Amino acid sequence: MATKKVTIALDGSLVEVLAGAAEEEGIPLSRLVAGAAERELRLRAGRAVVQQWQAEHGAFIPEELAAARAEMAAADAEHLGGLGASAAGTSSTRTTSGC
Repeated sequence: MATKKVTIALDGSLVEVLAGAAEEEGIPLSRLVAGAAERELRLRAGRAVVQQWQAEHGAFIPEELAAARAEMAAADAEHLGGLGASAAGTSSTRTTSGC
């Protein structure tokens, strides 16, 4: 992928924290910032998919939200080795016609 040099303005204290995080990871600051920007774009795309699904099928019910949170906590626990996540929970699915 081709790179393009750009200039952005960030709060000085944010730059210090980001530079420290990049140094800890052993990566260039630009790679850390690019990764954060890519994550933001993935989050936005995910939110758009959820909004589209809800527009077609209705809003999520509390039980579905609880099941989704439990699944995310379990995935975090598996991925992060249990750091900061409680992995208890059950799974719930919604049955809709045509899906």
